[in-house]
Amino acid sequence: MSKPVEQLVGNIVFIIFIAITLIGAVMAVGLKSIFHNALSLALALFGTAGIFIFLRSEFVALIQVLIYAGAISIAIIFAIMLSPALSIKLQKRKLTKFLGASSISALIFVSFVWIFNKTPWNVSNNPDVGDYSLVHLGETLITKYAFAFELISIVLLVSVLGALVIASEKEKAPTQE
Repeated sequence: MSKPVEQLVGNIVFIIFIAITLIGAVMAVGLKSIFHNALSLALALFGTAGIFIFLRSEFVALIQVLIYAGAISIAIIFAIMLSPALSIKLQKRKLTKFLGASSISALIFVSFVWIFNKTPWNVSNNPDVGDYSLVHLGETLITKYAFAFELISIVLLVSVLGALVIASEKEKAPTQE
């Protein structure tokens, strides 16, 4: 293809990604179903990843798809599915449960801080060279582990959709004939 045709195709694809981002964002705030809002947010984040590709930030685009459009969106959908309906009156929390959960959380936090302080961390004198560089990390994630991350995100998506189907099924009363 000639250079002007390539630029025209690139501009059209860029406009499509902008449209995907804007449509997803408008739907994320405009739809009435909170589940559809979460899916629309994932669409807007996916469009943003496409824009990152045009900015020659492929690593950021990959992270955008994996972390935000994938993991965060799935976490939001799980939170929506596991939340009680707004019409249900919640019981007040008992102080003993709150104190027990706070104590366990504090114990875990102190354990992590202790482990963090006792671990001998490998520090490179030149962070731009070797296995600890950001360039090496980015290349490894994009080449060696990209398929694994995408496969995990698809498995999570299928599990969310399965949980949604199970959660939406209502018990049918036996019919008398």
